[in-house]
Amino acid sequence: MSSDEILLDAEERMDKALSVLREELRGIRTGRASPALVDTLRVEYYGSPTPLRQLATISTPDAQSILIKPFDPGGLKDIEKAIIASGLGLAPNNDGKVIRLNIPPMSGEQRAKMTTRVKKLAEESKVAIRNIRRDANKAFDGAEKNKEMTEDERDSGKGEVQKLTDAYEAKVQDLADKKMKEIMDQ
Repeated sequence: MSSDEILLDAEERMDKALSVLREELRGIRTGRASPALVDTLRVEYYGSPTPLRQLATISTPDAQSILIKPFDPGGLKDIEKAIIASGLGLAPNNDGKVIRLNIPPMSGEQRAKMTTRVKKLAEESKVAIRNIRRDANKAFDGAEKNKEMTEDERDSGKGEVQKLTDAYEAKVQDLADKKMKEIMDQ
């Protein structure tokens, strides 16, 4: 495996780790209504877990409420159960046609819990990135051992992997900081 191939693989995997974090952060409550809060929720629909966005239209008529209109009115109860089981702390109001979710203002304690969750998710992403760095370093060591590259090339490659790791950890921290600011500014 060449140095470029190892670096490209590491960068692609780090990018995926960052994308996963972005998706996770989208679903964290900030005190403002957002369709992203519920669109990744999985609903047990006819025996299989299905993303809510495939079962209903999700809109925000105002800053404090989310409106969920199922394509099949028979799925209202299933959607309601999924929202209650999600741990979002939201009480669904079902009128037989749509589900309304009122987003109450968050207390200081809830904000602290959410920022703790953001920090935990960010740390998990950083650990994933460090694991990718470890794998890339092993690949460089293996390539040098198999005489596919010199010691200097290996060391240079490891340096590049470290630069990549530092850059992606900074991106993770930036995303986390923005989300925590959003949570605390409400």
